[in-house]
Amino acid sequence: MAESRDQGSLATSLWTRSLIAGAVAGLTVDCSLYPLDTIKTRLQKARHHGSSAPASSVSLRQTIRGIYAGLPSVLLGSAPSAASFFIVYDGVKRSLATKPESQSRSQLILTQSLASSMGEIAACAVRVPTEVVKQRAQAGLFGGSSLLALKDILALRHPDPASGAKRGYGQVVRELYRGAGITIAREIPFAILQFSMWEAMKEAYIKRQQLEGPVPASTSALFGSIAGAISAGLTTPLDVIKTRVMLARRGDGAEVKSGAQIKHAVQEISKEGFSAFFRGIQPRVAWIGIGGAIFLGSYQFAWNTMERRSKEE
Repeated sequence: MAESRDQGSLATSLWTRSLIAGAVAGLTVDCSLYPLDTIKTRLQKARHHGSSAPASSVSLRQTIRGIYAGLPSVLLGSAPSAASFFIVYDGVKRSLATKPESQSRSQLILTQSLASSMGEIAACAVRVPTEVVKQRAQAGLFGGSSLLALKDILALRHPDPASGAKRGYGQVVRELYRGAGITIAREIPFAILQFSMWEAMKEAYIKRQQLEGPVPASTSALFGSIAGAISAGLTTPLDVIKTRVMLARRGDGAEVKSGAQIKHAVQEISKEGFSAFFRGIQPRVAWIGIGGAIFLGSYQFAWNTMERRSKEE
């Protein structure tokens, strides 16, 4: 009976660690590197072919003004989405890898891939609505106001003032989750790449240094930066498509069905040339490279701190 209580207490402690460490990591990285995210979004925004100003000068003028546009929506969604990810990620890993030392390398990679994929799906349930509002504000729509961008979406619950067509809360939900499919399609390969590399580097470091406990936060941060930068560069085309889908507005030829939205975005990007699929790659790699260090470093620091206190108690 006592053993059962101890196991239950340990499980609760691990869930709490995942929750707190994930929330701290998400909020820290999103707030500290938000300007880079804004630059990336504005570079990926569709070009207007009639504009006479060079793309570089347009993006420079845009990035100087309103660099923190959309931040309120991130503050609301960052901590819960990151916490959701790590709760599921750590939970799945613990369930499938009860004895990591007895598993082969391929089994560990499969476990980490499944855990990170399921974690991203859970996180996207929270992240996508805040991402839609954030990116519309970042792109300068609605005067860069998160509140006005949200109000525009919530207005869908009322009949169309122009045509009188009936709308409702179902359309509000669809608009809030615009781009959910391509977001998940971007996040799953990104998470598999990033976390597989991060875990592999940590495992190799522990063996090389013959550590009995977890890796130091600074080391985890370095590995997180390397893994994040590589993963970010490889998944940039998916990120560009996601940005275009989320920025598409009703009445601008934006289709309702997710598959049609993605197809339309790919066609529009293709017209701009192959390089358009990698637009914003520099700030994205820099953002996630630095962010990977902050995100996974702060997560490791919070986890190590709580584990040390748990052992002391």
